[in-house]
Amino acid sequence: MASALLVPSASSSSCCSRKIHAAIQVPRLPKLSFSVPKIPKRNLGEELNIRDGIINTIPVEKFNVIDDRSHSSSSNVTTQLYAILEAVADRVEMHANIGEQRDNWNTLLLNSINMIILTAATMAGVAATGGIGMPLLALKLSSTLLYSAATGMLLIMNKIQPSQLAEEQRNATRLFKQLQSQIQTMLAIGTPTQEDVKEVMEKVLALDKAYPLPLLGAMLEKFPAKFEPAIWWPKNQVLQKKNFSHEGKQCNNGWNEELEMELREIIKVVERKDIEDYVRLGNLAMKINKTLAISGPLLTGIAAFGSAFIGNGSWAPIVAVAAGALASTVNAFEHGGQVGMVIEMYRNCGGFFQLLQESIEATLEEKDLEKRENGELFEMKVAMKLGRSLSKLRELARKPASSRVDEFASKLF
Repeated sequence: MASALLVPSASSSSCCSRKIHAAIQVPRLPKLSFSVPKIPKRNLGEELNIRDGIINTIPVEKFNVIDDRSHSSSSNVTTQLYAILEAVADRVEMHANIGEQRDNWNTLLLNSINMIILTAATMAGVAATGGIGMPLLALKLSSTLLYSAATGMLLIMNKIQPSQLAEEQRNATRLFKQLQSQIQTMLAIGTPTQEDVKEVMEKVLALDKAYPLPLLGAMLEKFPAKFEPAIWWPKNQVLQKKNFSHEGKQCNNGWNEELEMELREIIKVVERKDIEDYVRLGNLAMKINKTLAISGPLLTGIAAFGSAFIGNGSWAPIVAVAAGALASTVNAFEHGGQVGMVIEMYRNCGGFFQLLQESIEATLEEKDLEKRENGELFEMKVAMKLGRSLSKLRELARKPASSRVDEFASKLF
């Protein structure tokens, strides 16, 4: 009975599957090919001209090519500026790291040399009090060798001036950060050109020359014949650029005769007081440093000579101990007081005021007002660089020469 019931169901399912397969197998239709005429592509300008019944004889594609070229040129300039920005950021990191390293040099060499000198002086004193025979020879030899080593180390240290090197790298780090922010501002709100790329590259190379990283062959002269302010800018770029934005510009670009007279008076004060004072202080510090740099190795050399003759006379131990003590004092004053760093600080300050002076002079010499930076903006920048408000800056410029004899232009440093 059950098998009888199963047979019809199986036959019915196979019948359904045949029906399904028959329904799925559809005959293939033949391929038909249609030729559709190509519609010419028109831009919006041509379409409007055709609708109005006007035939445009100037191909619009030419303007698109020009726009593409200008866009490509602008993109290339932006890419170049970003590449320079990456190099500047790398220089900031390098100068910061090397500056920290050279500051460590100053501390470690100062402590090491002073410990060597004091140890040699102690040995010379002990040898003079009661040493005889082989102990006396050992103390004399040790003291002489330590003084000789201290003399050589002092000669190298005084030649390179680690504190001055560290200050150079600190100044370079600050100036490269300043250039980095200028490039970022140019990219953010300006329309840079190929000329801007060239100027930025020249500024980077000028900074590299003013603050070199290597010591051998490129180190700045630490004891020049004449003190001169540091120069870290290209001589042909002291003229300020025009504004990034020209909206709302006045017909005279913010300049008038009163503002020009004010800036000329500021130049006189900067040149007569600030630059002259820093050059005077720089010369004084350089003379002191040169005297100390000669005195330290000379005293250790005399101490080494005295320690070699201990036991042959009463004067030798006195010379060895006294010269060693003086040498340690001179070394501590020169490198502990960082006289070289002070010289470099004066060089940088003198360069800052010289750059300010040259910038104002170059701006005032430009007769075309449109090529100058906006007068009100330029006045504000000068006031900020000198640490004054606009009212205080104008007040200084309006004072008679007799009443500002002892007044400096800068209130910042």
